[in-house]
Parts: sequence; C-alpha cells; structure tokens
Amino acid sequence: MDEHDGSGVDHDDSPVYYVISDLHIGGDEQLGQIDFLAELLAFLERLETTDENAELVINGDAFGLWEFTEVRGLAKFDVLLERYPELFEQLRATGDSIPITLLPGNHDSELAAYDEYVERLAEYNVDLVQAESITRPVGDRTIWFEHGHQQDSNNRFEDFGNPYERPLGYYYNTLVTSRAGQLSDRGRFNWLKDVQAITPTERVPRWLLSKYFYREMNPLLRYAAIPFLLLFNVSVVLAVLAGLDVAGVWRMPVERTDAVLTQLGFVGEAVHFLLVVNAAIAGVLLLAAVPIYFILRDFGKTVDRFGVLETDLTVDPDEPYERAAREVFADRPETAVFCYGHTHRPLVREVDERVLVNTGTWLKRLHRRDVVTGVLPPVFYPSYQLCAVRISAVPEGVAVEYEEIEKASPSSDEVTRTERLLTLGQAPPPALPDRTLVTADGPKSSTEIPND
Repeated sequence: MDEHDGSGVDHDDSPVYYVISDLHIGGDEQLGQIDFLAELLAFLERLETTDENAELVINGDAFGLWEFTEVRGLAKFDVLLERYPELFEQLRATGDSIPITLLPGNHDSELAAYDEYVERLAEYNVDLVQAESITRPVGDRTIWFEHGHQQDSNNRFEDFGNPYERPLGYYYNTLVTSRAGQLSDRGRFNWLKDVQAITPTERVPRWLLSKYFYREMNPLLRYAAIPFLLLFNVSVVLAVLAGLDVAGVWRMPVERTDAVLTQLGFVGEAVHFLLVVNAAIAGVLLLAAVPIYFILRDFGKTVDRFGVLETDLTVDPDEPYERAAREVFADRPETAVFCYGHTHRPLVREVDERVLVNTGTWLKRLHRRDVVTGVLPPVFYPSYQLCAVRISAVPEGVAVEYEEIEKASPSSDEVTRTERLLTLGQAPPPALPDRTLVTADGPKSSTEIPND
C-alpha cells in the first residue's frame, strides 16, 4: 500500500519515536534495586533489531542521581556503571542501531550541569541533550518533549543546569527518599524503599501508617485492634445509646438488644461483651476528642497565621501541563503532541485540538483503596504499568499509542490476606490510554476511529 497521503510525506520512511521516562535508576542501598531490569533490557534488545526508522527518547529521570547521598558528582555515574554493566552495554548496542536521546529531569538534573556527562554517555551511544526541551518532526507536524518538572513549583529550576541550585524536591528526596533506601531492609518486609512510588507526597503519612499496621505491627495487637477499628462507627452509636440509657433518657434500644442477645446463649454473651468493650472505648475516645479538637483547631489557626504551611509539597497533576501545552501550541501551531513525564501518571488528553501525553513511569505504582467500613488504615495496592509511548506519522495524521510491557503484578506478594479481605472487590485494574490519532479535525481515540 502506498503510504503517501498527498502531503508529500512518505509515511513508510517517517521517523517513529519510542518514548519512556521516569526510570529512576540508582540511589542509596535498596533504591539501587531495579525491579524492571529484565523488561528494560528486552525492550532495548527489540529496538536494536527494529526495521523502523526509530528513535528512542528517554524523557527525563532516567537516573536517580538525587537519591545518591554517599557519593558526589561524576562518581555517581561510576557507581551506575559498576552496578548495571549489562544495561549500559545494551544501550551501546541499541544505540548502534537507532539514535538514543536523553533529556535530563529533576532527579538527574546534574546531567545538565556537567559537560563530562555528555562525553561519558556518548561512549554508550546515548546523546545527552542538556536542555529543558526538544522538538522532533513527525510527518508535517512536530512533537514537543520536556520532562515536566519545570511546570512543578517544588521541582522547578530558575537556572536549569546550575549545579548549586536546589529546589524543594531535592531536599525531600535526599532527606526522605534516600534515607528510606538505607533503612528499608530493616523492616519485616522490604517495603520502605517504595516511598519513591507515592504520589502525591501528601499520602506518605497514611502510607506509612498503613504499612506499619498491616506489616510491622505485632500480629497479636493488629488482630486485637481490627474488630474494634472495623466496628468503630457502630461503636460510636452504641456509646451514645449507652449514655442515653444511663441517663434514663431513652432505654428501649439497650433493653431490646440485651433481650435478643440473652436468647442466643453463649454466643450472645460473647457479642454482648464485644459490644460493651467497643462502646466503652469509643465513649472514652469521644470524650477525649472534644478538647483535642479545639486544641488542634487553635493550633491550626496559629500555623496559618505564621504562614508555616504556605508551600504545598504537591501540585495539581494536570493543570500546569495543560497550561504549558496551550502556550506551546499557541507559539508553535505545527505542534501536534506535548509529551512529558514527571507525574508518573500515563494519560492522553485533548488540549486545543492537539494532545497532551504523559509517558508514565517504570517504577512501581501504588493505588490507595479505603477499607469497606470502620477507621482502619487504607490499603495501597502495588502495580506495574511499564510502557513505551510510540508516536508516528500515519495517513490520517499523528498516531499516539502505548505499548504495554508485561510484568506480573506484585500484589500477591506484597498485599496480605487481611488487606485483600478488608478491600474486597476494590483491587485496581490499571489500564493504559487508548490509541489516539491527531488529525486535522482534532484528536480521536481508538473508540472513535472507524474500522476499515
């Protein structure tokens, strides 16, 4: 079939771009473990033998240089070479066949600060571009690539490439993420290193509570607490009814409950004991909660008055990138795709009749699920959404499609039976965006594309 569409573009020979980002390879101790190394090597091997006019674009955060706190400067690259020789040899082999372009992100922003990195990576056929963004032609349109951290106020560099500039995110990663990598293997389960997979960072305290409760807490304490926490909402109601009974205001609910339980014999006595204990504890907590509420409320007002929490650790995951895409589309009307990473959330979204594309992450992703009832900590289900975004010219316009790279879910090993039972039916079904065409009339997803 002739792939000319009248535009003068030969689609058979048009460049095809494979885009990945946010690998975060490297870091202190447990952070140095790459769970997806086999899949990454297989992907690079496939590109090595492709017949396409392909280019691999690594759109930022290939390496976790911020997470190295025990070595400095180019010594970090030496550690990477020592730890992952097979990866760099495969990059060299793949780079012999197709161009490999690497953009720095925020976690590996040092790549933009030292020219020596350009030379060192060139030895492995990787073209390091020390810039915030690049463009590439696709048919008669173009693609805009940037990592995305410059749209994030917590990770933005005013002088990108300045080795002495430290955004807020740098301190979080060196003080929290790196420390987690150093301590992770001390737990009953090697889970603390997954702190780098938590987005937004506001969820870290709840995640820590969840992992402590379901993984680190003494099992006897945990299973003793579960009935009370699971029935906490009921216990609060019982505590109120018990108070009304003691005060003589309304005795009917307690009297009828006692009568029913008495008829059940030993089982009724056990249930009665459990309800009494839960109601007593809930009552004590309710009484204590009143003064604690007013103290915390007053403390919160004081904090607000001093402006201590004016800087939020997270940003809107979409709005800054939609705004940046609109600016690029307005300045460069030929641009069909604004491609970024950073947020670890794979998506395709229409913006001004073009598309905003996020390349996701190769790190583990954690999905929060609340328990069915009560006040038990939420459960965080792990998953992998390894993918490469393939962008190419087709007769209808520009095609954007996600190529899934299969990797078994770690849930069976990392989510306990208790967690699964408490979130029954809520296990996340991670899915990648559909194939999208950017045509002259705007984007169309695969559900809108008629079958020939």
